Amino acid sequence: MVAALSLPRELSFLGKLRAVIRGACMAALLLACVPLYYVWRLLHLPNPWPRVFLGGVVWLAGVEIVYRGHRARGGVFLIANHVSWIDVPALAAASGSAFVGHDGLASMPLLERLCRMNRTVFIARHDRTSVASQVEAVRAALSDSGALTIFPEGTTSDGTGLLPFKSSLLSAFEPLPAGIAVQPVLLDYGAEASDISWIGEEHGLDNFLRILARTRPVQLTIHYLPVLSGADLHNRKTIANAARDAIGRALSA
Repeated sequence: MVAALSLPRELSFLGKLRAVIRGACMAALLLACVPLYYVWRLLHLPNPWPRVFLGGVVWLAGVEIVYRGHRARGGVFLIANHVSWIDVPALAAASGSAFVGHDGLASMPLLERLCRMNRTVFIARHDRTSVASQVEAVRAALSDSGALTIFPEGTTSDGTGLLPFKSSLLSAFEPLPAGIAVQPVLLDYGAEASDISWIGEEHGLDNFLRILARTRPVQLTIHYLPVLSGADLHNRKTIANAARDAIGRALSA
């Protein structure tokens, strides 16, 4: 079950100072990485700068990552639970993954630009006529990055349980490209999951600043679970159900 709605929490003076300093460092890192991104792009070189920036965000936010298992080799769709904004930079830094996001993010120009730099594919959930173009975009992003992550809950949970997985969000993966693995991933924030999570009435910026204000590091364990196979890959509904079952078992273990 999802915990009760979380309300905005007042930060101490020192907490606010830590958040401002860390946020300023992230902004400075972004300003350093963006020109280098475009230089590499002009030279048609493999572009490491989105991953460098997102890895820096993880470090500056005080996130300590522990790994269990290994990312599948070659092309892979990663299906993960969703708890916090930390999920994206942490998985990008860990696996070099691109992401599938809902098209609402594209309404915010700066965020859209940053997402596209990391090869985010925007999915129009309610536009069934665009599925073919979305499938093509998914395959292009997978070809570029080798890994593509989707959060089929469609929103963040409190980290202590799972919301239903929306198989409609996997429509752009159907049919699966030949030779592509599908691997469930558990993002586990341990005992502090409900404190890290972004749910309820808390504004996204409040959650971002609250995490930057922490004195304790954020402990995140990334569990790469066994790849799906056989009947689990029959269609998007079986994929969604099998991935949710695997992540749920790992979360309760």
